[in-house]
Amino acid sequence: MRILLVEDDAMIGEAVSGSLRDARYTVDWAKNGLLALSSLNAQKYDLVLLDLGLPQKDGLEVLAELRASDNQVPVIILTARDDIDSRLRGLDGGADDYVIKPFDMSELLARMRAVLRRQSGSANTELDNGIWSLNPATYQARHIETGETVILSNREFAIFYALMQHPGMILSRTSLEDKIYGWGEEVESNAIDYLIHALRKKLGADSIKNVRGVGWLVPKSPA
Repeated sequence: MRILLVEDDAMIGEAVSGSLRDARYTVDWAKNGLLALSSLNAQKYDLVLLDLGLPQKDGLEVLAELRASDNQVPVIILTARDDIDSRLRGLDGGADDYVIKPFDMSELLARMRAVLRRQSGSANTELDNGIWSLNPATYQARHIETGETVILSNREFAIFYALMQHPGMILSRTSLEDKIYGWGEEVESNAIDYLIHALRKKLGADSIKNVRGVGWLVPKSPA
């Protein structure tokens, strides 16, 4: 999943972005409000982590412009502002959660999963297509019929998660590359092919289907 981190503090930004990558997320890091808005106009994100005390444009202004443009991407505010007025302005302004600094990274990851579950309309943390289930908390795939579990690498997980979000839907090479590469990362040729090959080796040849010249999909099991 692709996350936009909006944070001007270098130490906090480095720590949070590193922890998110360790947790299998692709992260873009914007260090001011204007860059955050231009990034949101140019790229589709699964979730935004938004500081309030930002240079060039305050976080609450970023949130207001985001919602005014009818962009409904989930937003979690990360801030040291713990007064009730700031909390109310953030939540009433369209934020999905409000986290006070300093915070524990494991709690933030749990709150992110909860917000994403609400966004998808599901109370279940796991994704499944009737054949495999995928747990974002443990990064494991489990075969529903046999109970076999498989541990995936960071990028294998990112690819399989993107496909499992939409069983039966074809995702293009570009769409999948967006899930595994952040800003400044060089897109490796044939990386997607290699990862799909690795996933098929772990999960079975039929776990991911190729539609030649179009992209890849995970099949839906007949109900």
